[in-house]
Amino acid sequence: MSLLPTLQIVRRYGPVGGMERYVWELAGALAAMGHPVTVLCERKHGGERPGITVHELGEIAQRPRWISLLRFSRRVAQWLRAHPQPGVLIHSHERVDVHHLTTFHGPPFATIFERGWWRLLSLRVWMQLWLERRELCAPGVQAVVPNSQLIADQLRHYYPQTAARLTAPVPPGVAPGPSREARVVPVDGGVIGFVGREWQRKGLEWAVAIVAELRRKRPRLELWVVGPAPAEVEALFAGWDGGFKLLGWAGDFSVYPRMDLLLHPARAEPYGMVIAEAMAAQVPVVVSDRCGIAADIESDAGTVLALDAPISDWAAACEYQLTRSSPPPHFERSWLQVAREYEGIYRRLQN
Repeated sequence: MSLLPTLQIVRRYGPVGGMERYVWELAGALAAMGHPVTVLCERKHGGERPGITVHELGEIAQRPRWISLLRFSRRVAQWLRAHPQPGVLIHSHERVDVHHLTTFHGPPFATIFERGWWRLLSLRVWMQLWLERRELCAPGVQAVVPNSQLIADQLRHYYPQTAARLTAPVPPGVAPGPSREARVVPVDGGVIGFVGREWQRKGLEWAVAIVAELRRKRPRLELWVVGPAPAEVEALFAGWDGGFKLLGWAGDFSVYPRMDLLLHPARAEPYGMVIAEAMAAQVPVVVSDRCGIAADIESDAGTVLALDAPISDWAAACEYQLTRSSPPPHFERSWLQVAREYEGIYRRLQN
């Protein structure tokens, strides 16, 4: 099989965020398969890796965001004019307009049309919408890759003109980590985990209310919060007499095996990497239907609930998972599998 040289475009290249880890792992897997990989970024946040050439364009002030995105886009275009890439597939993960395909990692900004007309009275909003439309509809764009079926459906709704370019979703992979040991959860206790830095969007307030309800029956039940700085969220536990731990950010998977359940009642979650990580550690999950990974959660792995379901339903779902007699199946999705799916997309574009 012929090699497929690609140019990956991402502002921060390294395992420093969800999207960034996706690009980092994809580049590494493609290089491991023998495909030449070039990365164009503002700054590299990781060490050297064989088969990957990185070009840094220099960091740009992050605010205002739309100006930052526009400036990065212009630098990318200037670099490509100075360094033409014949025969190379340009794969973007950012708001640029010079790519053959783009991966869409989050919900479209166009969802703002559902949130009140007064939000549209802003130059910032219209520039974000313009950048998004340009990324999806630029003349050279041959494929748009959503990272979940949820994102695919949203793109089809807000940008119907992209329907012919949409590929099947390519969700992220999950790095292998330690698994939870089979154990019986005490009838009056247990550990429910919440993981996520963007705690408001990911539903921490609702998780606190759900666990508080459960603690009426399970007084020794604990909620462990991983992600936000403790000072950001400690006010949510006013009135609690113990029963919670604010752990800050954990950079590895070691916390998952210590949980008896992951609770993720997110308002909007393009995919839900923490859910995949928990399932890979054989931790049961209870999540909202607003998570992109929800379609991949089998009944023996956890429960998916409507976000507006009553608190009694959420508490009952958590109780059911805490009292289960067998562990969930081991969830597997390697980054090599992700790279192979992209290899198929690249070959179709190349042909």
